[in-house]
Amino acid sequence: MKDFKILFFFLRLPIAISLAGHGLVRIPKLQAFTEGMVKSMDKSAIPEVLITPFGYLLPFLEAIVGIALLIGFKPKLTIYASLALMSILIFGSSSVENWSAIEAQLLHSLYLFALLWFYLRYSSEEHQPII
Repeated sequence: MKDFKILFFFLRLPIAISLAGHGLVRIPKLQAFTEGMVKSMDKSAIPEVLITPFGYLLPFLEAIVGIALLIGFKPKLTIYASLALMSILIFGSSSVENWSAIEAQLLHSLYLFALLWFYLRYSSEEHQPII
């Protein structure tokens, strides 16, 4: 595919901005975000001892995978990491029956899967992303 780099950049741009945005807006209010997550998960069987550190870590993970997608850093690995992160979020949301959050997480997962499929289908040695 002649314009693979440009097309792949614009295909990953929306999901990259979404993930990076989720993380970057939460970092300045990290403690409040984590406390809110702990409170929203109070009916979950997942112990608070796991939720609290994950709450502090999640915004950084979202920002990192979002920025990595944006710049095209190791796209296959970054997409797999993003899908793993979405799976963890879906597990947590399902533990408190937050079906609307799961819908958004599944939509992100579907987009990431399509992005991975496109990358695996059309990338080659001569058409690698920017980094």
